[in-house]
Amino acid sequence: MNTDVDILQLVIATVLFLVMMFGIGFILNMLLKTTWFPIYLLFIVLLPLFIWQTWDNDKSFTGNFTAFTFVDIIPGIGAVAGAYISGAAIRALRRGGYKMF
Repeated sequence: MNTDVDILQLVIATVLFLVMMFGIGFILNMLLKTTWFPIYLLFIVLLPLFIWQTWDNDKSFTGNFTAFTFVDIIPGIGAVAGAYISGAAIRALRRGGYKMF
């Protein structure tokens, strides 16, 4: 029973990160008139910030990176997918002739 709940939480977290990054990315793309800024922001700011926050000085360099499990990585992949989808949506809207995007 506990495993089912954990898998459900993982699915909900992944969908939540995807939708959250899509919304934030869409708004940033509209305001800043960029297309791929949320992906750059994710890889340049958020990913190093996450690694720095979870860093453990008692472990070796490789030990810190091998400590991540799929439960840590899957929601991150959902966030990257949301950022990419927001850029693709903005690009499709601009190609469709919508000037406000």
